[in-house]
Amino acid sequence: MTRLTPYLTRVLKANSARSTSLLNARPTALPLVASLKSSSSSSVSSSFSTSALAREKHAQTTSPPIVGSPVTGQDLMTGEVLAGADIDPSALEIELTSSPKTIPPSNELQFGQTFTDHMLTIPWNVQTGWGTPKISPYAPLQLDPSATVLHYAPTLFEGMKAYKDGKGLVRLFRPDKNMERMTRSAARLAFPDFTGDHLTTLIKKLVDVDSKWVPSEPGTSLYIRPTMIGTQAGLGVGASTDVLLFVIACPVGPYYSTGFKPVKLLATAKDVRAWPGGTGGYKLGSNYAAGVVPQQAAAALGYQQILWLYGPEHQLTEVGTMNLFVVLSHPDGTTELVTPPLEDMILPGVTRDSVLALARAHEKGEAVLQGLPPKFKVSERNLTMPQLREASKDGTLKEVFGSGTAAIVSPVSGIGYESELIDVPHGEDGLGDVARVMLREIVGRQTGKIESEWSVVV
Repeated sequence: MTRLTPYLTRVLKANSARSTSLLNARPTALPLVASLKSSSSSSVSSSFSTSALAREKHAQTTSPPIVGSPVTGQDLMTGEVLAGADIDPSALEIELTSSPKTIPPSNELQFGQTFTDHMLTIPWNVQTGWGTPKISPYAPLQLDPSATVLHYAPTLFEGMKAYKDGKGLVRLFRPDKNMERMTRSAARLAFPDFTGDHLTTLIKKLVDVDSKWVPSEPGTSLYIRPTMIGTQAGLGVGASTDVLLFVIACPVGPYYSTGFKPVKLLATAKDVRAWPGGTGGYKLGSNYAAGVVPQQAAAALGYQQILWLYGPEHQLTEVGTMNLFVVLSHPDGTTELVTPPLEDMILPGVTRDSVLALARAHEKGEAVLQGLPPKFKVSERNLTMPQLREASKDGTLKEVFGSGTAAIVSPVSGIGYESELIDVPHGEDGLGDVARVMLREIVGRQTGKIESEWSVVV
């Protein structure tokens, strides 16, 4: 008998209305900023109108509305809520390591190579629901060789960071957005649903237990990797009856340790990252493995990243594993910030959402971001490579950058396309004007220099 997972239940109910639901997605209310903490950052800060302080609103489109039921562990016939229906933070068990590791100096940190002393694990079973959350010493997982994750790739992950502010407090940046995206991805894989705030509470506890691992130098952070995998033993494609949710963390240094270095992109339509109706809008492990060979091919030609194109018109989608932004100028003096619409091919990045929120606040006059022009427009629309090439030729292309958790912003200096290298303007510091402002504003909120509800103290 087919198990009615949250995703399948929703698809059966809403399949006929899918196209209209994408057009009518409810905007998500996201907090902006309030004020500055210190005068030292005021010279580079944003100033906000009274209305922005009162309302703390912005217009932002949402991800495609594929969402699971509020909780799992509910009998679909009787409606009875079963034990283990949701993650229970109050049941947390903690086992501290007896052999703490030596923390390397911040200037020796390599991304994803050194992990903290502890990890969080929460098992799930289709009959018993969510099990006991445990923080225990970091250790290898035990998997049956026939585990579903090893054969059919039911796995998802998130990427988020913790920062240490000037007072020594540890802060998470917009964890609610990571949880929102994680539960969407879980529904897409027929994984169990859970309350995002419950997992955030447990992540906070893990970070608190390993707080000495959070570096304090500028540009450093603790990278946090929540992950879910199907662990059911046995071959056969289907919804996994056993799932493991685990969280690991590693201290990381600055993405650009010696200053920003603009990258060159290879625009390709030969290899396709995502397509309508696919899983490109979800943070699934399977979306990343297939990009390795195209990335190697680009590197062999002297390019640092892939610019993924789609369709006969060569629409811009994403850059490497980041969201894409293009800055254009118009004859009336307006500067336009363009990014491809989410639909179901673009990953709803947390940094992407933050850039759009800040830019739209400036566009609407709810905030004044120093460094952005007064005539400023934000667009989520499709842009093609022929259009980008033409903008480069007529001088209206002003900037291209990627956005993501690792680098925040990644400036672009050139794009290889059809045997031609398209030059992209950037400043002497490697950044364009818009990327520079967004980096300043987002880092300010991540580190607590700018007061914002986006920054959550652990």
